[in-house]
Amino acid sequence: MGTVNIKGDIVDNSTAQFYEYFGMDAVSPSGVSQQLADGDDEIEVNIASNGGDLFAASEIYTMLKDDPRNVTVNIQGLAASSASIIAMAGNEINIAPTAQMMIHQVWSNTQGNADDMRSSAESLDSADQAVVNAYEAKTGLDRESILSMMQQETWMNAQEAVDKGFADKIMFVDEKQPQLVNATHSIPSRKAINKFLTMMAKSSADKPVETKAESKPTLREQKLAFLFGKETSNED
Repeated sequence: MGTVNIKGDIVDNSTAQFYEYFGMDAVSPSGVSQQLADGDDEIEVNIASNGGDLFAASEIYTMLKDDPRNVTVNIQGLAASSASIIAMAGNEINIAPTAQMMIHQVWSNTQGNADDMRSSAESLDSADQAVVNAYEAKTGLDRESILSMMQQETWMNAQEAVDKGFADKIMFVDEKQPQLVNATHSIPSRKAINKFLTMMAKSSADKPVETKAESKPTLREQKLAFLFGKETSNED
């Protein structure tokens, strides 16, 4: 199974070089393309990102949707803004019990005169409608409801994301999924626990059940048998 990690800011290819130089976490379309090239028959996408560049996210979303392989998305932490758009590319979207998703309207830093502002507003409206397309295709919600959620900057916990159709199921800890730990010490792995439980179950199944016919007479029963001159019996 190939793995694609959407961690840190989502940026364009040029900006990714800046992030890489300073050792900062980021993901770009070219980086995702390289990760997809290493994949097998299935792709697993792990997301923990605050979002970033809309067009870079759109490119990544398109690459994942275009891929003929099965794509499973795991929202491990936060899938906010552009990261939530990428998440919609999954054939199956899982969300950790402690994770969240956030959707909102597109925004930009615009400078200029009134005409520039009006033009920018139209561009943002168009971008919002484009984003709605991704959410609508996954959730089946009507466009007005989705746009209203974006206008309100909607935060969803795991259950809310599933209920609204932005995710398919809440992740449960098993050997195939990350084990989420909130502790200052190490705990046994899920694989180790499963192995232990299997061993205990097998031990219990193999242990012979002791019947009355197989049990040895007690010391009291042996003494009584000696006194009364008969063999001890386990029958009532």
